[in-house]
Amino acid sequence: MKYNVDSNFMMECFKDIVSVHSPVGFYAKFNLAIEQYAKRFGKEVTYDNRSTAYITLDGEDNSKTVIIGAHADTLGMMVRKIDSNGMIRVRALAGLNFSNVEGENVIVHTRDGKEYTGLVVCQSHSVHVFDDARTLERNEDTMMVIIDEDVSNDKDVRALGIEHGDYVFLDPRCQITQNGYIKSRFIDDKAGIACVFTMLKYLTENDLKPKYKTILAFPYGEEIGVGGAYVPSEVSEYVAVDIGLIGPDYNGNEHSVSICAKDASTPYDYELTNRLITCAKKAECDYAVDIFYRYGTDAGAAIKSGNNLRHAAFGMAVYCSHGMERTHISGLNNTVNLLLAYVLDI
Repeated sequence: MKYNVDSNFMMECFKDIVSVHSPVGFYAKFNLAIEQYAKRFGKEVTYDNRSTAYITLDGEDNSKTVIIGAHADTLGMMVRKIDSNGMIRVRALAGLNFSNVEGENVIVHTRDGKEYTGLVVCQSHSVHVFDDARTLERNEDTMMVIIDEDVSNDKDVRALGIEHGDYVFLDPRCQITQNGYIKSRFIDDKAGIACVFTMLKYLTENDLKPKYKTILAFPYGEEIGVGGAYVPSEVSEYVAVDIGLIGPDYNGNEHSVSICAKDASTPYDYELTNRLITCAKKAECDYAVDIFYRYGTDAGAAIKSGNNLRHAAFGMAVYCSHGMERTHISGLNNTVNLLLAYVLDI
């Protein structure tokens, strides 16, 4: 049985939250957005000491507790050096590919809350000027940020309040086409969060409870492999809602929901993964089961940290992960349907 989920809300939610910057470790802005959406559905948000946000849903049977995790952190950069000519050198936050960010608009966010726009460029930035403009490797040593201010040296930049350790936000450049394709940075994992809130909307409006006590978790360390490391002791299952991948070895596509059977380091729980496959069939999802290389989730982090639980993962498949990503609204719809089938235990 397919669920009639609100796709318009899902897309509006995604466009809204993908514009709220939350690179690895930066939770100051996005937790406010989570609180606003939770309040919309009459729910409260609690936090642990790592600023992970939680929304707890009462179940029909509270003797068992499960977590649905959708990570709130994205890729980004951090100021590491200010050159004598006023150019800003950066370090990548998590698995950023510098070849994918050349020419991107950015915001430099200072520790006292000031923000300045800028542009990511290569030091050999023009074919009209540099012989190696096409061939120079794009990495932390060759890329820099030019801020949109009248600065000519490092003292001018520091006078604005910019210093080492300041965050650099990338423009998500979200676009949704009329035929349902979603092109944006940070589909990983803001689309997963939009799916979770769409599930919550369906449950609320239809006056439904999950079968078991369900905690919705939004960690900030998935991109560095620690998002799910801490799990409340009562949790017996951790299901990560995260992107699937598209490639030569994979069955998934932008229109389906991908169920992860194994990531880069660990197979996912046999019984729970089988249960998700059964749920996908019952909910009439377009789904695929895949093994992902160079990939991990908060559920995997939970297991590797020694938590006593079963773990699984699924989500919409994307092209160009960790770059300008693309997926389709039908992939998100299938993800929400699988979420509902799992929490209602059909």
